[in-house]
Amino acid sequence: MGPQTAKSTSSVRYQPDERPPRALAAGLGLQAAVLVFTPIITLPLVVLKAADQSEAYISWAIFMAVIISGITTLVQAVRVGRFGAGHILIMGTSGSFIAVCITALTEGGPALLATLIIISSAIQFALAARLSLLRRVVTPVVSGTVLALIVISIAPVVFDMLTDVPEGTPASAAPVCVVITLGTIVALSLRAPDAWRLWAPVIGLGGGCVVAAFFGLYDVQGVADAAWVGLPNIAWPGLDLTFDGRFWLLLPSFVLVTLIGAVDTIADATAIQRISWRDRRAVDLRVVQGAVNADGLGNLLSGLAGTIPNATYSTSLSLAELTGVGARSVGVYIGLIFLGLAFLPKVTALLIAIPAPVVGAYVFVLLALVFVQALKLMVQDGIDARMSLIVGIGFWVGVGFQNQAIFADSLGETLGKVLENGMTAGGLTLLALLLFMELTAPRRSRLAMELDIAGLPKLDAFLRALAARMRWNSVAVERLCSAGEEALLSLAHQEEDETQREGRRLLVVARNDHGTADLEFIAALGEDNLEDRMLILREQVDRPGERELSLRLLRHYASSVRHQQYHDIDIVTVRVDGSG
Repeated sequence: MGPQTAKSTSSVRYQPDERPPRALAAGLGLQAAVLVFTPIITLPLVVLKAADQSEAYISWAIFMAVIISGITTLVQAVRVGRFGAGHILIMGTSGSFIAVCITALTEGGPALLATLIIISSAIQFALAARLSLLRRVVTPVVSGTVLALIVISIAPVVFDMLTDVPEGTPASAAPVCVVITLGTIVALSLRAPDAWRLWAPVIGLGGGCVVAAFFGLYDVQGVADAAWVGLPNIAWPGLDLTFDGRFWLLLPSFVLVTLIGAVDTIADATAIQRISWRDRRAVDLRVVQGAVNADGLGNLLSGLAGTIPNATYSTSLSLAELTGVGARSVGVYIGLIFLGLAFLPKVTALLIAIPAPVVGAYVFVLLALVFVQALKLMVQDGIDARMSLIVGIGFWVGVGFQNQAIFADSLGETLGKVLENGMTAGGLTLLALLLFMELTAPRRSRLAMELDIAGLPKLDAFLRALAARMRWNSVAVERLCSAGEEALLSLAHQEEDETQREGRRLLVVARNDHGTADLEFIAALGEDNLEDRMLILREQVDRPGERELSLRLLRHYASSVRHQQYHDIDIVTVRVDGSG
């Protein structure tokens, strides 16, 4: 049984742990697969064509890209060990790697590309394993900003799709297709009953395709010529293990793009939790770690297979938001459909034939929803003046580079190609500013003790010494010490069996954050989340027990409480205001 949560008025119809009807889950899986299948196969095609690769290798790379997308989407949905999020997170070919992959193919061929992808994938495994060390850098604010930059990066492509029709097509063709598709989806999503709202994207796509066929935009001949079942010839490129100058020259670019891709995955894995549950709950960082591990697995498999790396698609967020279905069974169907499509060229051709204006109108709606989710992530924990400056600079640097308005001709070919992606440029700016803030922050005080209420006197002395250095008045000192006491009591009651608490260690890290005491209680705890418990208490009016009383008092004394759960440790952050 999952953790209880506070009441909400969410429109979620099916949570991740619920099972919608099979026909509904399969239908939603199909519409999601239709949406993202085109970039999965066209992105490798663009990269390999630009690098002048053979037709045999192109066919092999596209086939393996689809297979790996299916496998990793399944892993994300079902969560195998520490791999996967347990949510709908669609995996597909990454557009962030286009520039560096073309360079690698041009400089050293497919074997060098495969080696670089395999080596750089280790970054994601390392990041997932030690995500707790980056908790002050990779925050919801950063995740939300990166998510917004993803929308900004994709938007020009989508806008081009809205008018992408062959020469000689009537001028009204593209606008009519866009209006019908977009209008149908929006109208059904806003006013149709829930049962119809679930199918709004499919109905909109269908209506757009019918109108497109009237204008002659649907490629029926390409569908007719494709085989029903087929496999490409094996064209595995092997690995380049010479590790010569070309490898070392290109490796930093691959590591950089891989790191930015991991931040993208963190943003998606954080946001999908916010929109997949009916009731508000704290973000589970173990889910985020699983998502990053699955992303790393996808890149590792891509390197071993000799194809382009993959990434999470933010389409997952808008699909769950638009349909109200967050059930992981939908993710299972999406993965299975990908695997099936890899062996069905005719079905693939049927999906590829959907005209660009129709797909563009569909994606337009989804991008709008993703952007709103990004804004919600940014403000969920509050933004002070310093964080506002960091977010603003990071976002607009990303927009500037995306539109080639900043140093367009001054960065050289390789670095310029990497930074022309707004997500990469803005994400790096955010990370650099946050690292600067972290490195220049006041020195933190530390206290190591056993996770036991017998350590209260030691904790009290530690906090009073902190308050003395901050020159707080007696009222603020008592509030700080009371908050620390209730935090320790709450943590000590995490394990009901006292024998399970024996030997548990607690590290308390404290610092002065411009007049506010920032306390971190770091320990290995149980499954319960204190944030969730505090949300539940807001709805309860019954007489609380000892544990609930500690949580109520903690909420009273502290200005904010945040519980971050990782696989290796739990971190409870308590902020106490020294004013008043």
